Amino acid sequence: MTRTYHVGDVDVHALRGVSLVVEPGEFIAIMGSSGSGKSTLMSLLGCLDRPSSGEYYLEGVNVAGLSEPELARIRSERLGFVFQSFNLLARTSAIENVALPLFYAAAGTSSRVERTERARASLKLMGLADRERNTPGQLSGGQQQRVAIARALINNPILLLADEPTGNLDTRNSHEIMATLQSLNRERGVTIIVVTHESDIAAYADRVITMRDGQVVLDERKPAIRPQQSALTGELPAAALSSVPLPAATTGNAGTVRAFALMIVAAALQALARNKMRSALTMLGVFIGVAALIAMVAVGQGANEAVRKQIESLGTNLLVVVPGATTMGGMRSGQGSASTLTVVDAEALRREAPAVGSVSYLIRQSGQVRYANQNWTTSIQGVTANYPPITNWRIMTGRGISREDVSGAALVVVLGQTVTRQLFGADESPLGAVVQVKSMPLRVIGILASKGQTPYGADQDDVVMIPFTTAERKVLGVAAPSLQQAPLNWAYPPPPNPYNLQQRLMGYVNQIYVQATAPSEVQPAVSQVTDILARRHRIRSGDINDFTVRNLSQIAETAEGSSRIMALLLASVASISLIVGGIGIMNILLVSVTERTREIGLRMAIGARRTHVLLQFLAESVILSVTGGIAGIIVGVVFSEMISLIAGWPAPISLAAVAGGFLFSAAVGIFFGYYPARKAASLDPIEALRYE
Repeated sequence: MTRTYHVGDVDVHALRGVSLVVEPGEFIAIMGSSGSGKSTLMSLLGCLDRPSSGEYYLEGVNVAGLSEPELARIRSERLGFVFQSFNLLARTSAIENVALPLFYAAAGTSSRVERTERARASLKLMGLADRERNTPGQLSGGQQQRVAIARALINNPILLLADEPTGNLDTRNSHEIMATLQSLNRERGVTIIVVTHESDIAAYADRVITMRDGQVVLDERKPAIRPQQSALTGELPAAALSSVPLPAATTGNAGTVRAFALMIVAAALQALARNKMRSALTMLGVFIGVAALIAMVAVGQGANEAVRKQIESLGTNLLVVVPGATTMGGMRSGQGSASTLTVVDAEALRREAPAVGSVSYLIRQSGQVRYANQNWTTSIQGVTANYPPITNWRIMTGRGISREDVSGAALVVVLGQTVTRQLFGADESPLGAVVQVKSMPLRVIGILASKGQTPYGADQDDVVMIPFTTAERKVLGVAAPSLQQAPLNWAYPPPPNPYNLQQRLMGYVNQIYVQATAPSEVQPAVSQVTDILARRHRIRSGDINDFTVRNLSQIAETAEGSSRIMALLLASVASISLIVGGIGIMNILLVSVTERTREIGLRMAIGARRTHVLLQFLAESVILSVTGGIAGIIVGVVFSEMISLIAGWPAPISLAAVAGGFLFSAAVGIFFGYYPARKAASLDPIEALRYE
């Protein structure tokens, strides 16, 4: 074989036509100075590299032309590696280090218990049964090298490759390791090739090959010592050394896919467990993002709920008809300045509009209400009996205004919550009390339930209601304009009014409330109400109506739309936190790829394919993000409940937000973890093993 490296414009001939035949059961030492090509030859024999030319037959199969997955399977099942620097995973126990090759072997997809038993047997073979729970930092150099040998033997390889296995050991440990390798060769029949600089180490071998400038210059053989059976044989609970076939095409099935997935997840969890603090900090970004997303959506939905309740307090399917504006001399006095709506109009709407279900009307003024030594200025409304249910007012205590009260102009009143608090003490019942409404004594028959404030901050509970006829005849008077308008430049003075008498235009109202029969009938009701009033008021086509029909459902839709936009804005802000968390995961994994370069090379040397490495890093990313997402869901739900309990603000949990947060966290892990995983999988195993 030959091997030429291209370094810039220079070709480095590491091997110059090396030809060797290695018999099963041989113990070979390869010697030579630095740059002689012995490490390159070791890489080719270990299927970590490919020759530039030539052929390499292993058990009759030319492995030089095999694909990368096939070479990885050979490294996993037929070869074992022992490195000068041990290449043990830090913060990982000896038994876990030894069991590492079983993750990538076709026969290593067994249960964790079986993997542990095989690793324990391999450690016992090396005399480390009492050290299986120790990490590399708790072992001596000789013990670490024995762990590395046990790892190399876990899959019963036919060829054991040791690259300077005693380079980092003292003399006593060096000879102990070589004695162990010699025993494995002679008693178990393992073919061993050792690369070394030291002649006393090479003396343990039965055959010494000396290299110089990429060529074999000397091949010395000692008398052959045939392998013998001993008590060591059978220590490993596996088949005979020669019973494992060379790689062949395999067909996937559900069991193999499941075992492969479990292997990937187990390897990822093991890697994350070695860096618990960094893993926790990495998932913190996703954790905060998901928690913020759920809490923000809950707050946004709470705002939607509050807006919905405020809209409901105005009434459902409701239309409000208000008078128009008076115009004199080209000047308009403003909305409601004209007295154009009458009780007869309201009755006509009830009779003639098919889409109208119920009609109510009122007159109102601001006035003073007194009780004992307390007084309060509030809104006084004269209403019909069906006004409260149409506008969604409820009676908390007592009763409401009845039809008999309206027809008989009864001297009764219903108080709002704010007026009740201002006139009566906390332990005093208003029911049955007589209050003066604009100096008219009225008996309190009921207390309205609270509605709270409007979206504009007005207090809806600052109100008293009295029968319409009582208000019109005895308390408020008629719904006439508050200002008397006169045309500009009017030549005639107004008639004298020495007693300042108010015009009494009976039957006029300030507003008419119309409830459609169904939400789908709101628009037809608007058209019918407009047509009927225009006809009754004799308004010609093209003229301006002396009334206005307001559709409260449009106000509700606008308010709910604004609320939804706010909720989406809050969710978008929280989603940015998730993206930032994903970028954090990608950054940490990129750093992890650099830090674990030698680990990646080791995994490839013991049989991991590039797909294994890619999926392992991708699994680490997904596990981090999904775990952070689950923790974020829990904290987000708890935080939302705390908002509801402490602040009194409704914050309902959205199942869509919970599911979306979980799926988004998984997507973040896949998206931001793919590039680091691909970078790790693309590393060259030789360069990765040499990385410092």
